[in-house]
Amino acid sequence: MTQTNQPTALAAEQQSHLRKTLRRFDIVFLLIAAVVGLETLGQVSLYGAEAFTWALVLAVFFLVPYGLIFAETGAAFSEEGGAYTWVRDAFGRPAAAVAAILTWITQPVWVGGSMAFLAAETVSVYITPLEHGSLGDYLFKIVFIWITVVAAIASLAKGKWLPTSGAILKVGLLAFFVLTTIIYAAKNGVVDLSGGDFSPTLLGLFGSVPILLFAYLGFESSNSAAGEMENPARDVPVSIFRSCATAAVCYLVPIFAILLVVPSDDITGIGGLLDAVGTVYSVYRAAAEPLLTLTAVVFVYILMSQGAAWMIISDRMQAMTAADGAFFGGFFGRFHEGLGTPVRVNMLSGVVATVFLLVAMQVTGSGASIFGVVLTISISTFLLSYLLVIPAAIRLRTRYPDRPRPFRVPVSDRGFAVLGWVAFAWVLLGSWVAVFPGTLERLFGEAYPFKEIWGVSQVTFEVFTLGTLGCLLLLCGIGYVRGASVRAEVGAPAPSVPTEEPTR
Repeated sequence: MTQTNQPTALAAEQQSHLRKTLRRFDIVFLLIAAVVGLETLGQVSLYGAEAFTWALVLAVFFLVPYGLIFAETGAAFSEEGGAYTWVRDAFGRPAAAVAAILTWITQPVWVGGSMAFLAAETVSVYITPLEHGSLGDYLFKIVFIWITVVAAIASLAKGKWLPTSGAILKVGLLAFFVLTTIIYAAKNGVVDLSGGDFSPTLLGLFGSVPILLFAYLGFESSNSAAGEMENPARDVPVSIFRSCATAAVCYLVPIFAILLVVPSDDITGIGGLLDAVGTVYSVYRAAAEPLLTLTAVVFVYILMSQGAAWMIISDRMQAMTAADGAFFGGFFGRFHEGLGTPVRVNMLSGVVATVFLLVAMQVTGSGASIFGVVLTISISTFLLSYLLVIPAAIRLRTRYPDRPRPFRVPVSDRGFAVLGWVAFAWVLLGSWVAVFPGTLERLFGEAYPFKEIWGVSQVTFEVFTLGTLGCLLLLCGIGYVRGASVRAEVGAPAPSVPTEEPTR
């Protein structure tokens, strides 16, 4: 490692506050909680049966190469901070600062926008009426945000159980839904689908790929807490493979089930899964309504646990970014000595999520249209970060050839690069479509009624999206300049991290 990229004194100091509390079980379920998103099932199903086709294509031609390159990289480079440290070691701190802020900001924007809106809509439709824009609506969404923040502030030994329990409930809910769909189909038949309905089209490609990439990305994110893993070299590759396989099943099977029981014209992005659940639960007759209410409660809990998982992961990366002198000096780069968590960044995430919620509430349109727009902004920032992170993984393979690699993809350096650039090409396509929807469709002569699709004007959409990205780059630049004094103090190698006794 060059002197320029050597960890700072503050970053080395913060390592002493970490506690090794993550085992393989914890890592797998933390990833499932974070990455397997129920909120994307309905949104991608809007594209009909071909959404299943594209989900399958990406599972093979994106998820496999992506999972392989990051299983190797995550096991070999297991410093707290994850993707930030990879980009720093490959391309330097400025590039790493951009990658980090794009990854981190996705989570409070997503929690304060998409997730809070989806949770409130679920409560309003299935539990108790909650009028959009009412005091109760505001209070519910704000409380939702800050529960995820509190879970991230708690010590990892305790805070990890909200994502873990949510992940277990998530897999259980999807399994129960699929089983019920089979019973429903046997009794009532299914939506009439033909082989032609699954035929891929350009409209389906451009429309569904960004959402599917958002659904499939993030399995390397547990490395943000690599300094708190008992054995990252052993557990990261296995955890990535297991969670990737689980995610593929948890997306492909439910998407197919939704398409079987809900006519494509009736699928809504904000309620896709629960629309289908409401349909198939009719097989339970008198128990259907209370069972649907219970499912809605579980669904909201799962959304909360998913938000907490991302707050836990991404806030650690941003805290290490600050500790390494790439984000506003050292104020945000400190971990609480007793809790071992980045409390200051946790609070910052809560504030950003709340502010973004308040801004999103002012956008003209229905809850469903706001959900779609905010989800796309989250997709944009998240995908753009991988335009740096994936090339970094490719470069680390050749730049540090002597680095011990507990797991090594059995291909040459050139073969490894091919895997990485295949994943990069998909992300590049998804990033463009997410930031500039409709442009590629029109380029290929396809009609694209923007207002009809998004529920807001194209001007509103682009102002919201490009404005968010512009503010982020400005914030990143100011934060990097303010971190100069921290970067000037180079630290010693990170000290060994004490192991916390497992809770019983």
